[in-house]
Amino acid sequence: MQIARITCIRLFALALAFAASNALAQQVATPAMNAPNPAQRDPALRPLFKVFGEKPGLVAIVNTAMNNLVADRVTRPYFINADRKHIKRELVDQLCVIMDGPCTYSGLNMAQAHQGLKITTAAFDAFVEDFQRAMDKHHIPFHDQNQLLARLAPMHQQIVTH
Repeated sequence: MQIARITCIRLFALALAFAASNALAQQVATPAMNAPNPAQRDPALRPLFKVFGEKPGLVAIVNTAMNNLVADRVTRPYFINADRKHIKRELVDQLCVIMDGPCTYSGLNMAQAHQGLKITTAAFDAFVEDFQRAMDKHHIPFHDQNQLLARLAPMHQQIVTH
C-alpha cells in the first residue's frame, strides 16, 4: 500500500508543480515548446468530477494543497514568492478539464510552465504527497485519487529537470 501511495504521489506532483511554476513561467518570456497539452479532456474521468465535488470541490482541494505546499520545507521555495492565487485558479481549471468538467484551461504546457525552475524528483514527490494529503482531507477515495494521478503521471518528464 505504501509503495502504491508513493507512486501515486509522483503522478500528481507533476500537476501541482505545473501550476506552481505557471505564474513564474508567465513572467519570463519562453519559447514555444512541443509538449503535450496538459489539460486534455478525458471523458472516462467524468465520474471523478462528481467525486471530487465538481468545481467547488476542486477549489477546496487545491486551496488545501496550496497550504500544504507552502508549509512543506521541500516545496515552499517553489511557491512562497509565486502568484499562488493564479496558480490555484490554473490548477483548478486544468483538473476540471481533465475530468471532463465544464471548464476551460488556458495555461502553459508543462515544459513552458516549469522551464528554469530546476524541479527535482524530491520536490516532485513532496508535491504529490502534499496534494494527496489534501485529497485525503477532503475524503476523496484512494482509488479515485489513483485514477487522477495515473492520468497526470506522463507530465512528470516535462516537470522534473534536475
